[in-house]
Amino acid sequence: MCGISGEFRFDNQAADLAAVERITHHLAPRGPDAWGFHAQGPIALGHRRLKIMDLAEASGQPMIDPDLGLAMVFNGAIYNYPELRGELESLGYRFFSGGDTEVLLKGYHAWGADLLPRLNGMFAFAVWERDRQRLFLARDRLGIKPLYYSLDRSRLRFASSLPALLKGGDIASDLDPQALNFYLNFHAVVPAPHTLLEGVKKLPPATWMSVDLDGSCEQRTWWTLDYGPRPDERELTLDDWQER
Repeated sequence: MCGISGEFRFDNQAADLAAVERITHHLAPRGPDAWGFHAQGPIALGHRRLKIMDLAEASGQPMIDPDLGLAMVFNGAIYNYPELRGELESLGYRFFSGGDTEVLLKGYHAWGADLLPRLNGMFAFAVWERDRQRLFLARDRLGIKPLYYSLDRSRLRFASSLPALLKGGDIASDLDPQALNFYLNFHAVVPAPHTLLEGVKKLPPATWMSVDLDGSCEQRTWWTLDYGPRPDERELTLDDWQER
C-alpha cells in the first residue's frame, strides 16, 4: 500500500508544493518507507512508499523519465509486469529498475490509455505528460485502490484518501445531500463519483480521467463487467438448463 497525491494548476500559477507536501505527509501510514516530491510549473506530485515488490531506490517515486517527458506516481501492484516488460523491450525500451513502476510508466508512453486493459493488477496512478501539459489519472477495474480528487476552475488536486486531500486546504466541505442519502439508505455505502463532501469526488473504478492545461477534463470508462449470458448459452431452453 502506497499513497499518491498531486496538484495541477490551469490558472497560469505554479502548483502549490506546500499543499501537496501536507497532503502527502498525511498519507504516511500508507507508505512509511520513503517519500518524494516533484514540482515543475503547473504540476506537483507527491508519493509515500511502502516497499514490497522492488526495494531498490531506482523504483522510488515520483518516477521521472526526462527522455520520455513523463512523471508518475503510482499506488498498487501490476502482477503481469514481467510479460509487459518483455513486450516493451521488444519495442526498444530500456529499463533501469526491476519493478512494476517503470513498466507502468513506459507502458503508458507506448500505448497511452490502451495500456489499461493490458494490466493485471490493482492500481491508481497519475502521469504528467510534460510536452502535452496534460495530467492522466486512472483506476483499476474494481476500484481496489482509491483515488479522490477536487476539481474547480483553477486546479485539480488528488490523493489516496479524502482526509489527506483536505489537508491541502481550500476545498469546499459542505455535505453532498445526494451522497448523504446514499449513505443512510445503503448502510454507509457512497457510490462513486460521490463522496459525503460536495467538493470532493471519487474517480470511479475502471475509469480514466485526463485534464489539460486549459482546464478541460475528460472521463471514460475503460472496462465494464458483462453480466449477460455467454454467447453459447443464449439459445438454451428451460429443458436445457434443467439438464445442466
